[in-house]
Amino acid sequence: MIYAFDTYYYDGFAKTICIAFKNWDSENEEAIYSENTAITSEYESGAFYKRELPCILSLLKKIDLKESDIIIVDGYVTLDNDGKIGLGGYLYNALDNKIPVIGIAKNGFAAEDSKRREVFRGESKTPLFVTSQGIDVDEIKIAVENMSGSYRIPTLLKKLDQLTREK
Repeated sequence: MIYAFDTYYYDGFAKTICIAFKNWDSENEEAIYSENTAITSEYESGAFYKRELPCILSLLKKIDLKESDIIIVDGYVTLDNDGKIGLGGYLYNALDNKIPVIGIAKNGFAAEDSKRREVFRGESKTPLFVTSQGIDVDEIKIAVENMSGSYRIPTLLKKLDQLTREK
């Protein structure tokens, strides 16, 4: 199963959604998980993971993860060639490096990262940025290119984003 996570912040709480789907080319989700949690830390520039990681780990308690599963986060897993990691890297470490984690980011990151791939979908001239740990990033690049939907953002990831913003 593939589990895609996103969190949106409202006054005083964070709404985390997870959409589960079977295959990279799935058109529909198998399940949706949701949780509202109190915000435990303020936004800290350069340390986004401190705010979002607890939300994802809390929601993961509702999911029976298997080592064959994959997790997607909205953001980065790796950030540069010097070993700096993003939200996905911290999640990978928190899961004892047993569950592959993929980051799909909408915005570029300035530092060079040989593990980062650009993915162009549909007619968009703006890429998505893909990073991973625990799974080959070149395989993931192809998988993301082939996700359902004809626009820059795959259909299920667009739905995930929309669900986080619903009050």
